[in-house]
Amino acid sequence: MEAVRASAAWVASRSSHVTVDLQEIEKVVDKIQGNVPKVEWDFEGIHYFDNGPLTVQYLFVLDALNFCFWPDKDLSYDHLASGLKLALEKDKTALNADRLKNYTGPQLRQLLNWPRPLPIEEERVRLLHEVGLELERNFGDQAANLVKSAGNSAATLIELITRHFPGFRDHSLYKGHQVFLYKRAQIFVADLWGAFKGQNYGEFNDINSITIFADYIVPAVLRELGILKYGSNLSCSIDSNREIVPGSEEEVEIRACSIYAVEKMRDLIGKKFGKQLLSIDIDLWLWSCGVQNMALSHHRTLSIYY
Repeated sequence: MEAVRASAAWVASRSSHVTVDLQEIEKVVDKIQGNVPKVEWDFEGIHYFDNGPLTVQYLFVLDALNFCFWPDKDLSYDHLASGLKLALEKDKTALNADRLKNYTGPQLRQLLNWPRPLPIEEERVRLLHEVGLELERNFGDQAANLVKSAGNSAATLIELITRHFPGFRDHSLYKGHQVFLYKRAQIFVADLWGAFKGQNYGEFNDINSITIFADYIVPAVLRELGILKYGSNLSCSIDSNREIVPGSEEEVEIRACSIYAVEKMRDLIGKKFGKQLLSIDIDLWLWSCGVQNMALSHHRTLSIYY
């Protein structure tokens, strides 16, 4: 997504709380010799997959809800993915549009087999309703029709998602400039591409346009690698688990600089080693490193976008 790349670079060039260390990027690239370990989609075995439209519905609902787990120390993405998977295996209609638009908080908890209120539960329910209503209104009840209408273009699919589903409009205002980050819309494309192995619903002729998905984990890994450097006040806030205000300069810089840093890493791997990697592959590698080292300190922001 050029809008994401361009706005991330714009933020990185003006950032005062976060610095991208280009020398450290080069060290990391040289250390791995341009070989990013291949991480398969669903390497944990937690996702639903039936090679058809129900998988697309599952992934769209999953990515509509894929945000802000940290306020509950026991909750993780794995619980969300596996909970929706089990719900579908028990009842193939669980994620039908007419049901999505009517779920309550307690019913969502029951769907996920989660024993207590979810973080930002009201927003999660609102987004489920939004997905159900808009799929019913414009896409014949099915996310698969949304994907088909994009004509095998990742960029077009993201444009359609953000046009029709306001809950995916991951925008921020930074120093008077609009910044586009689109974590959940982009990760839906990546999930389709990974699940269907670039075929059928996962076939996109511009998959290389996708950037990484700026969340909590990837910035923490980039910081651990020395690629992201935080100012002392921001470092203190993160290491002491103080919340970072959504839309603040610090929060936007963390996410935008993460995208910018990985784009620089990808470019450098291409120049030095002649390998044309996808940002998706780098993201999966960094994210898998992060989930295997949950002792990493990450920033904490209450947000529906990641």
